[in-house]
Amino acid sequence: MPTASKTIREAYVEASSFLGKLGVAEAASCVELLLQHLLGCSRTELLFRFQEQFPAELEGAWRQLVERKAAGEPVQYVIGEQDFYGLTFAVSPAVLIPRPETELLVEALLHEGSRLFPQGAPLLADVGTGSGIIPVTVAHARPDWRVAASDISAAALEMARSNAQRHGVAARVEWLEGDLLEPYIERRIAPDILVSNPPYIPDGELPALMPEVRLFEPHTALFGGVEGLDLYRRMVGQLPLLPRIPTVVGFEVGIGQAEAVAAMLRAAADWEEIRFVPDLQGIDRHVIAIRAREL
Repeated sequence: MPTASKTIREAYVEASSFLGKLGVAEAASCVELLLQHLLGCSRTELLFRFQEQFPAELEGAWRQLVERKAAGEPVQYVIGEQDFYGLTFAVSPAVLIPRPETELLVEALLHEGSRLFPQGAPLLADVGTGSGIIPVTVAHARPDWRVAASDISAAALEMARSNAQRHGVAARVEWLEGDLLEPYIERRIAPDILVSNPPYIPDGELPALMPEVRLFEPHTALFGGVEGLDLYRRMVGQLPLLPRIPTVVGFEVGIGQAEAVAAMLRAAADWEEIRFVPDLQGIDRHVIAIRAREL
C-alpha cells in the first residue's frame, strides 16, 4: 500500500508496483490517471512535478483512490471521468464507460450527415444515450444540427444533461425519457439520423467478462438477450412507427453481429446502402444504413 514521506514520482512507482502485483491491467497508466485526478493537473504537468514532495494532506485521499482501484473498480469510475472525441465526460456506475470504438460511429455519422444534408440542419436522435457522449459530441461538433437523446434510465439522463451543460450544449439537446423509440413515436418526432449503441452482449457471456466490467458496469447497459440482439430487433421493428424512416440509421454492434443486424434492417425498409465500419482491430463494429432522402 502507498506510504507517506515520498516524492510524487515515488508515489507513482509505489502504487504502480502495488497494483501490478495484484494483476491490475495497465497499472502504470491507471496510476497516472489517479494522480492527475488527485493533483488536478495534466499528464505533462504531472511529469514536470515528479520530483516534488507528495502533498501530505492528500495522503488519505490517495490511499482511498488506490484501494478502490485495487478492489477492481474501473479507473474511470474512480476518477469520475472519461475522455471521448476530444471532450471529457463525467461517468458513474449509472452509465456505461465510453469506449473509443464509439468515436468511429460518431465520425461516420458526422460525415454522412454533412454529405446528405449540406444545406440543412438534420435531426440526430440518440437512443439509449447513457452519459450523453453521442448527442453532446454531435451538438458540439455541428452547431447547426438539431439533436435529441433518450434513455429509459432517469439517472443516465441526469448525467447526460450535466455533460451537455459542461460543454455548453444543454439547451440544444432535447431530452426524452422512455424505452427505445417509444418517446419519438409518442411525440411524432422524425429523426433524420437515428443512432444507438444498445446493450449487445449475449446473456451467457457474463462469466467470461473482465471483472471490471462484470462487477461494476450496469448490466442493463451491457446485456441484450440470449444472442445479444434483442434491442436491435425491437428498434428495427419500431422504425415503421416513426413519422418516417430515418435517412441514416447507425448501430454499434457486438462481435459477429453485423450481418444479423444488417439483415434486420433490410427486412424493415428499402435502403440505398448498408455498410459496416470496422474498429481498430478490424472487427465490423458499426452498421450504417442509408436511404434516399424524402424531400
